[in-house]
Amino acid sequence: MSVLIAALSLIAVIGLIVYELVLQSRPSMHELGWKFLVGQTWDPVSGDFGALPFIYGTLVSSLLALMIAVPLAVGLAVYITDMCPRALRRTLAFTTDCLAAIPSVIYGLWAIFVLVPVLRGRVEPLLARYLGWMGLFSGTPYGIGMLAAGVILAIMIIPIISSITREVLRSVPHQQREAALALGATRWEMIRIGVLRNARAGIVGAVILGLGRALGETMAVTMVIGNRPEIAKSLFAPGYTMASVIANEFSEATGNLYLSALVEIGLALFLVTLVVNAIARLLVWSVTRGLPARVHAQ
Repeated sequence: MSVLIAALSLIAVIGLIVYELVLQSRPSMHELGWKFLVGQTWDPVSGDFGALPFIYGTLVSSLLALMIAVPLAVGLAVYITDMCPRALRRTLAFTTDCLAAIPSVIYGLWAIFVLVPVLRGRVEPLLARYLGWMGLFSGTPYGIGMLAAGVILAIMIIPIISSITREVLRSVPHQQREAALALGATRWEMIRIGVLRNARAGIVGAVILGLGRALGETMAVTMVIGNRPEIAKSLFAPGYTMASVIANEFSEATGNLYLSALVEIGLALFLVTLVVNAIARLLVWSVTRGLPARVHAQ
C-alpha cells in the first residue's frame, strides 16, 4: 500500500505542476492563442509575444550538443569498459563522473573565458572558410552564439551519457565477449557485434537522459548563447532558449500578460520534454523489437 501511495504521489505532483502552469498561462492563452507558439516577435513593450525563437533555440542547441556528445561519450564508455588498461580504468572513470558534479555556472564561466575566445579566434574562422557554403557556418564569428551553446551543452552531458553507457556495457555477459573472440572476431568486431548490439537499448536511454539535461539547462547556456530572440540558419548567430528567457526576464516582468507568457513558455518546455520522452520510448521499442529494454544473457 505504501508503495502504491508513493507511485500515486509522483503522478499527483506532475499533475499539480501541469495544473499550475496551465492556470498561470490562461491569460496568455486567451489573449494570444496559437499565435504564441508560432510567432517570432518578442516585444514586451507592445505586448507582442511569440515563443517560436525560444523553441527553435532550445531544440537546435540540444540536438547540436547530442551530435557532438554521443560519439565521444559512447567511445569513452567503450574504451573504459573494454580497452582501457586496468591501472588507468578506475582513475578515468572517476574523473568522468566528477565532471557531472561541476555546477553549470562554472561551465558557463569557463566557456566565457576559454571556449568563446577559441571559437572566435580559431574554430569559427576555419568553419566559415571551408564550410561556409552550407549556410550553417556563415556570418561574423562572434564566438558567442548557438555553436558555443551546443559545445558547452555537449561537454556537460558527456559525463551523464558516458557513465550510464558504461554501466550498460558492463551488464553485457562476459561470455558473449569470449564467444565472439573464440569465433575469430577482432576486438573491435567483438565490441560492435557482441557488446554494442546487445546494449543498444540502454545506450538509447542514456542518450535521452543526456538530451533531457540539455533541454532544461539554464545558466551555462544563458551565458554563451547571446540571448537574442531570433531564428537564424547560421550557428554563429546568437539565439535564445526557453529556460534562458525565463531565467533572464521573469524577475523583471511587469504586467499579467508578460508574466503569463513566460509561464506559458515554461509549459511549452514541459510539453517538449514529454514529447522527447515519448519519442525515446518509440526508439527503445524500435531497437528492441518490442522486447523488454534489458540485456539478455544468451
